[in-house]
Amino acid sequence: QVQLVESGGGLVQAGGSLSLSCAASGSIFNVNAMGWYRQAPGNQRELVATITTGGTQNYADSVKGRFTISRDNAKNTVFLQMNSLKPEDTAVYYCNVETGGSSTSHYWGQGTQVTVSS
Repeated sequence: QVQLVESGGGLVQAGGSLSLSCAASGSIFNVNAMGWYRQAPGNQRELVATITTGGTQNYADSVKGRFTISRDNAKNTVFLQMNSLKPEDTAVYYCNVETGGSSTSHYWGQGTQVTVSS
């Protein structure tokens, strides 16, 4: 059983900052990548940022230069620092963990609401 516990969402004015964290626990092995996705009302879930165990980062174009992803491999925890937030960043943010080798598995957190007011 794998559990992902997210924290750090909330309400912020445009231009402000928020930090998210996600701690993975349980029977979790061979973590390949950890990351964040988001889903706004009426939209599909989309990638925000991912980071591999080796530290390679990938960002959606819409957040490049504003968001920074990092992780603590020893604690299976991933962080997302969000700066210069915009109203269009408003969404439920989900933590994701990918594990495995030739056959991968994905685990999801329960989601945390981020609301950016204009």
